[in-house]
Amino acid sequence: MSINLTMLGQLVSFVLFVLFCMKFVWPPLTEIMRQRQKDIAEGLEKAAAAEAQLADANSAAEEELEEAKKQAAELIAQANARASQIVEEAKAKAGEEGERILADAQSKIEQEVNQAREALRAQVSVLAVEGAEKILEASVDREAHQDMLNKLAASL
Repeated sequence: MSINLTMLGQLVSFVLFVLFCMKFVWPPLTEIMRQRQKDIAEGLEKAAAAEAQLADANSAAEEELEEAKKQAAELIAQANARASQIVEEAKAKAGEEGERILADAQSKIEQEVNQAREALRAQVSVLAVEGAEKILEASVDREAHQDMLNKLAASL
């Protein structure tokens, strides 16, 4: 055998192998690579879209959080206003109750003073009669002189 014939046989085998690969192996491989490239590009687009949606969701969440903070601040302000209103109402009621108690106490004091005056008037009239009896050394009739005793008591 000659080296040339061996090389020619190897060349023909190599050409047949290359043709076989180009016909049956290479097209599916290039199709798989194109599909993979397409899938990667779609994945990158979806990732970019998801990133944009995430940014939108974050901004919406921040807006909602700010709105919730505003509402919470308003509720706290309303609660504070209501609490101060309740305190003021309680103070007013306590003041009214204190005034009522004071008025009741004053009326009771006036009643007791009047009762004490009446008791003193009665005692004064008895003492006046007894004093007059001793002065006159005669008996003064209480029923007969009741008008005079009443005038005396009223003047005291």
